[in-house]
Amino acid sequence: MEQRLSLVTLGTADLERALAFYRALGWEPHPSSVPGEVAFFQVGGMALALWGRAALAADSGVADGGGWGGITLAHNVRTPEDVDVVLEAAAQAGAVIARRGAPTEWGGYSGVFIDPDGHPWEVAHNPGWPLALDGTVSLDESDQYQP
Repeated sequence: MEQRLSLVTLGTADLERALAFYRALGWEPHPSSVPGEVAFFQVGGMALALWGRAALAADSGVADGGGWGGITLAHNVRTPEDVDVVLEAAAQAGAVIARRGAPTEWGGYSGVFIDPDGHPWEVAHNPGWPLALDGTVSLDESDQYQP
């Protein structure tokens, strides 16, 4: 298996509500989405999908306990100020702010919002991981864009 992540699928209780939330953040679904069934988003070199939670659980062969699944998504930004801008946009779109932006013990700045289906998103500025012009993160210094 190659070391790569291709798709993250978020289970949602109400696809239209979830789609409205992500659209309010400025995300547009890909044309391959199936209205009323699944929404796909191109996110850098991978994809994110929104799909019914029950269908996702059945397809994945798991029992849905309804709680947090042990995964937090992350969205890195270029500056600490950008963290606060994204958190505010998420709150305006209907997210719950679980942790306001603040300095971190690892020298960055981050906060967390929770989308309408309970998926936590960390919004972070990590000075050790500068973003490339296209917004991608690379763990190799030689690949990093330095403004």
